[in-house]
Parts: sequence; structure tokens; C-alpha cells
Amino acid sequence: MNQVTDKFKRVKYLRALEKFAKSAINGLKRDDFDEAEFRQRVEKNAKVIEKVEAVYLDQPYSKALESFINLLIKNASKEELLKAANLLDKLKNQKTYKKEKHKNKFKDED
Repeated sequence: MNQVTDKFKRVKYLRALEKFAKSAINGLKRDDFDEAEFRQRVEKNAKVIEKVEAVYLDQPYSKALESFINLLIKNASKEELLKAANLLDKLKNQKTYKKEKHKNKFKDED
């Protein structure tokens, strides 16, 4: 039963982090970016994150997500946050990218 509760806590924590990050990234990339409104949104979401129990994360994407959230809470500059958000997206997309190894081999057979 303990393993199930650990998994439940981890999933809940990751979902909260992803929701916070997605909201912040959407706010950062808006054309009509307002610093005060953005900071207000970050503070509101930080309170939600505090309610969720933090767990140990060992995947590279999860660690990067957690460090991005920490940057948001520390009130980093917009440029630094955008750079971290782009690196986070790149890390997430790396997981789903699959290289076509033998695409040229099959063209020769036709």
C-alpha cells in the first residue's frame, strides 16, 4: 500500500508542477505581457504548490520542471525564465522524438 501512496503523491506533485509551469509559460509568451499581473499569478500558483507535498524526482524532465518552478518563485528576470522554459520544452520533446534509422534502406528496395 505504501508504494501506491508514493506513486499517488508523485503524480499529484508532478501534475501541480506542470500546471504551474504551463500557466507561467503561457503568461510569459503573451504579446501583452504585464509584469505585475504575471507576478500576481505566480504568487497565487506558488500557494497551490505549497499545499502539495513535495517528493523526490529522479527524471531529468521532472528535475528541470522543479528548477523552473523555483526560478519562478525566486522572481527571476523574464529573459532567464523564457530561456529556462525553452530548455524545458526541448527536454520534454526529446523524450517523444524518435529517429527514423532505416528510412534510406527501404527506399532502395522499392
